Amino acid sequence: MKRESLVKRGNTLALGLSLLLCCKSLHGQHLPNFVIIFVDDMGYADISPYGGKARTPNLARMAREGIRFTDFHVAQPVCSASRAALLTGCYPNRIGILGALNPNSKEGIHSNELTLAEVLKARGYATAIYGKWHLGYQPQFLPTRHGFDDYFGLPYSNDMWPKHPAPTQPYPPLPLIEGERTIETNPDQRQLTTWYTQRAVRFIEKNRSQPFFLYVPHNMPHVPLFVSSKYQGKSKRGLYGDVIQELDWSVGEILKSLKKNGLDERTLVIFASDNGPWLLYGDHAGSAGPFREGKATTFEGGLRVPCIMRWPTQIPSNQVVRELAATIDILPTLATLAGAKLPADRIIDGRDIWPLIKMQPGAKTPHEAYFYFWGQHLQAVRSGPWKLHFPHTYTKPDPVGDAAKPGKYATKEIGLELFNLEQDIGETTNVAAQHPEVVKRLQSLAEAAREDLGDSGLNREGKNVRPVGRVTE
Repeated sequence: MKRESLVKRGNTLALGLSLLLCCKSLHGQHLPNFVIIFVDDMGYADISPYGGKARTPNLARMAREGIRFTDFHVAQPVCSASRAALLTGCYPNRIGILGALNPNSKEGIHSNELTLAEVLKARGYATAIYGKWHLGYQPQFLPTRHGFDDYFGLPYSNDMWPKHPAPTQPYPPLPLIEGERTIETNPDQRQLTTWYTQRAVRFIEKNRSQPFFLYVPHNMPHVPLFVSSKYQGKSKRGLYGDVIQELDWSVGEILKSLKKNGLDERTLVIFASDNGPWLLYGDHAGSAGPFREGKATTFEGGLRVPCIMRWPTQIPSNQVVRELAATIDILPTLATLAGAKLPADRIIDGRDIWPLIKMQPGAKTPHEAYFYFWGQHLQAVRSGPWKLHFPHTYTKPDPVGDAAKPGKYATKEIGLELFNLEQDIGETTNVAAQHPEVVKRLQSLAEAAREDLGDSGLNREGKNVRPVGRVTE
């Protein structure tokens, strides 16, 4: 499809969305700004508000001046699937984006999917992404075709390049993209965090007079780890700690820019990670703290991540939210705050969690159940404090790697096991035999999810799954 046709199609989509969005009597300058800082493979316990040892004063400040979630989840413990959920408000299974798309993939986000950027753009927002995209590398999948005015960054993970220490396939040169044009290959990754931060600050300054949505999905601390000279050797946690401290610096620069431009009290800033730590890389990986396992597993260490939100005058300060919430909830929540009405022609899995963010008295999670998929396999279901694992295999590092080289995975198995996360946060003690009624109820919830989204473990196809985008010649 020619570029002109795609632009025309995009304009038509924007017009259609405008008709679907409610028109609140809010002048553009009164709409809130939104900043989402989404880091890659950071563990739950890597930053000081969650017990981490690296110095992260800016994130600590965010937590003091805002709220900190202790039960916040991504949709799948892997890159592309996690990002798809954040930007569409859907389980990635619903929209067909699974795993981590590689440079040779012919799939990506479908043109009919509605991203958070598109929702906000139709309300007059300026939109930009500086960082890792990972929802398709071909032109039709790039951010500029899905609601973002500006893009600068890597289209997929920073280890998908010729220097990978243990490649499963040959990787082409790693592209650094501006807009839709590759401006450099195999860029100096030591500068990525700085470059993204500089772009973010310039975007804030340029758009201070209109509402904006700024998305900063950092490549770090995904391996290979890189840090600029500003923070090299500055932590007591080695290279990984240096990287965490530079990410904290980036948060500080963004907060400083908001304050400088008089936008502090009009901007909701959200900080989170795309999944748990990649434990296979040993000392180049983070920590899941009290949780079991890490990235690529459906244990809490894989999907429960740090999440901090700050919005002076609008949300309380120095508070902790202990109810379950998730990245799929971000889109409907920000849509509500922006006065946008989501279209009724599709399922959006997320729910508005503003009552939780605002810490309204008695506010509870909007999710009766939360589903843990690995690929298309439904491996666990959560309801309240209860989490039921269905029989499945999972990978566990044995041994872990070191010196930037991955270790090896061993295959482990878990049966039908029930955990009470309020009493057993590490998922160590199976209490299924003591609570057969809970097992039965969670099995019923899981059966409804299989009907809806499918389950490859039982060769089930979901009735409400939408097609993934595919390359058009």
